[in-house]
Amino acid sequence: MVHDSANLETVLVDGWPPAEWRDVHVVLAVSGGADSVALLRAMLAAKERVGGQGRLYVAHLNHGIRTSVAAADEAWLVDLCRRQDVPLEIGRTDVPTLAADQGDGLEAAARTARYDFLREAADRLGARFVAVAHNADDQVETVLHRLIRGTGVAGLAGMPRNRPLSPTVSLVRPFLGIHRQDVLKYLADVGQDFRTDATNLDTRFTRNRLRHELLPLLRSEFNAEVDAALLRLAQQADETQQLIAARAEELSRRAVRIASVQVEIDCRQLAAEPPLLIREVCKFAWTAAGWPLQNMGFDQWQQLAALVATDAKSGSLNLPSGIRAAKKGERLEISRSS
Repeated sequence: MVHDSANLETVLVDGWPPAEWRDVHVVLAVSGGADSVALLRAMLAAKERVGGQGRLYVAHLNHGIRTSVAAADEAWLVDLCRRQDVPLEIGRTDVPTLAADQGDGLEAAARTARYDFLREAADRLGARFVAVAHNADDQVETVLHRLIRGTGVAGLAGMPRNRPLSPTVSLVRPFLGIHRQDVLKYLADVGQDFRTDATNLDTRFTRNRLRHELLPLLRSEFNAEVDAALLRLAQQADETQQLIAARAEELSRRAVRIASVQVEIDCRQLAAEPPLLIREVCKFAWTAAGWPLQNMGFDQWQQLAALVATDAKSGSLNLPSGIRAAKKGERLEISRSS
């Protein structure tokens, strides 16, 4: 556990070695809330210590949800960045309209808009990394949320510490090992205020119900150490998923061919493999083809894996996003209608 401001900054540097980022540009995603403001202050302090040729930038997206409050948050952040002498990129969007168009709900639309904005800002600024302030408490909530909805091993691993946003930009989560109480103590230690988003208390949103209702109940009535248990589960699931992914990638190199308009899977290469690995090879092929994953659930992956594994020399399957799989002898051909 972190005990003072210097320690939090040390945890940040230990978890994300400066050799990786001090000589490249980094975009910090800052909403104005406690976590992201702490990330900004800690990264600025670390940058002052380690130097380097890279620059830090702040990126802030106005989601268009809380009109007057969002404008005040933006003005507050403009002033903070001016006082901290760090350049600020501001984007604006209309998330309620996006949610209505996409049909995925307000939370999903906000998340998509945020990462699109961050990726575009990083590309425009020539940044190598986008840093976001998700912390250990966020990880606990993510794992629990996925567990309740139903997820596989990969979902139980929670949020990764880093992942690609584009071919040239990586998303990093330097605070993933830091708890929210330590973030708040750090801000108090450095005398830094922050903005409070009232929507974080709105229990109409699933994440808020987990945070304010379900997790407190689990801690008080079932297991006082449930947070630590969920974090251990995430770590073990991540280790397991890495082994599965490595084996699936090895099989994919032998069994999968990406043609100009379709994917071909050599079913003979997978004949002795368990359904789990066949599903993972199918996901690998699907991702390599650049097809959307959102509408593919466990049942669809299971059906696709069964078509690979069957002894039958023919068969077909219609899948989401206009994608069709057809068994032709020892090959499975998967293609997307134009």
